[in-house]
Amino acid sequence: MDISRRGFIKGASSALAFGLGTGSILPLAAATEETSKLMSSQPEERRRGEMIFRRLGKTEEWVSVIGLGGYHIGKQADENESIQLIRSAIDRGISFMDNCWDYNGGESEVRMGKALRDGYREKVFLMTKIDGRTKAAANQQIDDSLRRLQTDHIDLLQHHEIIRINDPDRIFAEGGAQEAVLAARKAGKIRHIGFTGHKDPSMHLRMLQMASDHGFHFDTVQMPLNVMDAHFRSFQHQVVPVVLKERAGVLGMKTFGDHFILSSKTVNPMEALHYSMSLPTSVVITGIDKPEILEQALEAVRTYKKLDEAAVGALLARTQTAAADGQFELYKISNHFDGTVHNPVWLG
Repeated sequence: MDISRRGFIKGASSALAFGLGTGSILPLAAATEETSKLMSSQPEERRRGEMIFRRLGKTEEWVSVIGLGGYHIGKQADENESIQLIRSAIDRGISFMDNCWDYNGGESEVRMGKALRDGYREKVFLMTKIDGRTKAAANQQIDDSLRRLQTDHIDLLQHHEIIRINDPDRIFAEGGAQEAVLAARKAGKIRHIGFTGHKDPSMHLRMLQMASDHGFHFDTVQMPLNVMDAHFRSFQHQVVPVVLKERAGVLGMKTFGDHFILSSKTVNPMEALHYSMSLPTSVVITGIDKPEILEQALEAVRTYKKLDEAAVGALLARTQTAAADGQFELYKISNHFDGTVHNPVWLG
């Protein structure tokens, strides 16, 4: 085991007990300074046409800076429109495809699988997630996802919704989901392994610590990264530095917090996307459910220039009051986004 890595994670976890824990709010000057430090740690990037690609952690993978969120794909009434939207995104340079075993009862994976026929599968980096905490549940969900996605392998599989204190224990226990995931990787069904969560930074730190205790290194970690997270229960300040130390890929989500952050009237979509892209994210995953939203995401890439300290400070100042109690980050303070809370049977 890497003792220095384990020590770093424990140090970060200990910091939660000294004022950086649940509900904490960094003073604006400190938040701006910490954000500026993080921005200096961006992954390697290169442009191909109008798309920016970034290296995914310590892997050899290059992925589009914008990822197409899988949840919204399954919400459209017309399946053919969903398929066309996915293919349009790929044709325009978006290579990172997000999905999950539970999205829309599996419909999101089914539609993506159909969209990836006819040579499109080879153009993308395909990610999906599983909810199972037991080996049996995880095995079943992995096989379900492979069948729905019509592929013989998934590029990145992630343990989904690490939002309970015992999720890491269940996953890494004997007969837990990690056994199934490692076996699937050995069998060639999956290539990389990560985890996601949106509730509290302490859950992410505990998952990283549990992995370290088992001599395991995640390839990716997915978390909310946006202009409000910087102020309240901040994944950006508490988790990202640990993930960077681990050399794992940072996957940002909830740039708009569904629609709630934009409803605060403190930022517009372009500012929100540019902020998340300016962090050390390999990918910013965003929901795309119609052509105009796809155009918005592509315009953010075309016009992207990493925010400087003054721009960061201005955005954080503008969002500080609205972010103070998490009212626009409902995924942190309520069960609104917690699929596995509403459907505990998915855990196995």
